[in-house]
Amino acid sequence: KATFAGGCFWCMEAPFDKLAGVSGVTVGYTGGRKTNPTYEQVSSGTTGHAEAVEIAYDSAKISYEKLLDVFWHNVDPLTPNAQFCDHGTQYRTGIFYHDEEQKTLAKASKDALTKSGRFKQPFVTEITAASTFWPAESRPAWNARSTLGSGTTRFWRTPPRSTRRASSSPRRWSGSSNSGPPRSTNWPAPAFRSSSPRTTSSPGSSRDRH
Repeated sequence: KATFAGGCFWCMEAPFDKLAGVSGVTVGYTGGRKTNPTYEQVSSGTTGHAEAVEIAYDSAKISYEKLLDVFWHNVDPLTPNAQFCDHGTQYRTGIFYHDEEQKTLAKASKDALTKSGRFKQPFVTEITAASTFWPAESRPAWNARSTLGSGTTRFWRTPPRSTRRASSSPRRWSGSSNSGPPRSTNWPAPAFRSSSPRTTSSPGSSRDRH
């Protein structure tokens, strides 16, 4: 299995769920102090947990390196404790390795990107040993696929399968224009959706929760 944190866990589910060789993607929380945390507790920013996905996959059909590649293409690795419109330590980016091989591959992929010369800012994505993963409790009202939230702008990195919207939806950057991805990071994420202006909130704010 593989465990990644990349902001809102619903947004991170879809990019992996569609991959051949992936048998399941579970959303939940990891990297914190509290046992069996609830969504509300994690959203408060006080538990130390990050929203994350745990991926079950067949290594004979898809490699861990491929999963890392998908991860990097679906996160902003330059901004600490935030992903797009969501702010707070629970939205930090992280790779949680399950063995020494995953640790080596994760560090190598991060080093290759940081040394590529394409980024002016340092990467803040953490690479740490996996700890207990707590699956999120089921509550449809939290599902970002069924709503764009209440009063906040949403940034879809991968269009949700059940909420593909018409022209009223934010435009999707496909990599074919000269405009580039949001925030001018030159990050090669062909599945980005962008919108403006960006919503601002303090860390741990409930306004930007999914």
